[in-house]
Amino acid sequence: MKKIALITTGGTIASKQNKEGRLVSGVLASEDYCDLEEIPSDTEVTIFSLLNKPSMHISLEDLDLIADKILGLFDQGFHGAVITHGTDSLEEAAYYLDLIIDHSNPVVVTGSQRSSSASGSDADTNLIQSICAASSDKLFGIGTVVVFNERIFSAKYVKKEHAYNLQGFESFGYGHLGTIDGQKVILYQKPADRQVYPPVDNVIPKVEIIKCYLDADGLLIDACTNFNVKGIILEANGRGQIAPNQMESILKAIEKGIQFVLTTSSEQGRVNTTYDYYASALHLYENGVVLGSDMNSKKARLKLIALLRSHTDVNKGFTD
Repeated sequence: MKKIALITTGGTIASKQNKEGRLVSGVLASEDYCDLEEIPSDTEVTIFSLLNKPSMHISLEDLDLIADKILGLFDQGFHGAVITHGTDSLEEAAYYLDLIIDHSNPVVVTGSQRSSSASGSDADTNLIQSICAASSDKLFGIGTVVVFNERIFSAKYVKKEHAYNLQGFESFGYGHLGTIDGQKVILYQKPADRQVYPPVDNVIPKVEIIKCYLDADGLLIDACTNFNVKGIILEANGRGQIAPNQMESILKAIEKGIQFVLTTSSEQGRVNTTYDYYASALHLYENGVVLGSDMNSKKARLKLIALLRSHTDVNKGFTD
């Protein structure tokens, strides 16, 4: 018998309509939306109602709490864990858990685009298929995954692709890891490696994201510097170019010890020192900005936080 922990945190899957007909996320008790009649006969599911919040109300402290709960349950003999979560921040939550949970047992994050009471809801299907995935030995050792609409995604590259369509998530350029056919888990590929950075510090460092665009200047960078943030993710264009008027503020911030990581706003591809001119990726790199490979800005932010909390060298952490 496989023991699976179902950890509920709120989101659309735990929502219901108010008298105006609008959804209020994270208000239903888990027993009101977790229909477990179709789980595999060799699986025992225990529900743990940990949080009940809209997904954009979830904090990194909440994710620390979830990670600690999962690790404690694994120590108690649970084979896998499923976390129900709101979809708006699901991709961030899944990747952060992937970074900080140092365990080989399956961890699956899921949710729904429609409330459990809505016509054509995906809540039951996603929930049951996530339990099937967490019960499968095929997912052992590959880190946290997202199960959505019969597909299994790596937490590192999954992204919410549609605001309300049932096909809500995708991994552009990388594809999904596998599918779930009914209750059968079919895995086509696995991540080449896992990068796990269990936190050493309880304090979560302040890391911000700044977009780079035509005629951008150093205003937001200066504001972050004055606020004494620990890190800044630059979401640059193309191979990693920024607006020239941002450069002076970046150099001043680096002198004050702020860690910068360079990412690209492009959907696919990686930043690279291809061009040689002022405010290019090469110029940034030569002045101490770390290249963020192919990561998007939100995932890079979480990785930088995990690296800083675990006292891991940031350059090494972002080197493939």
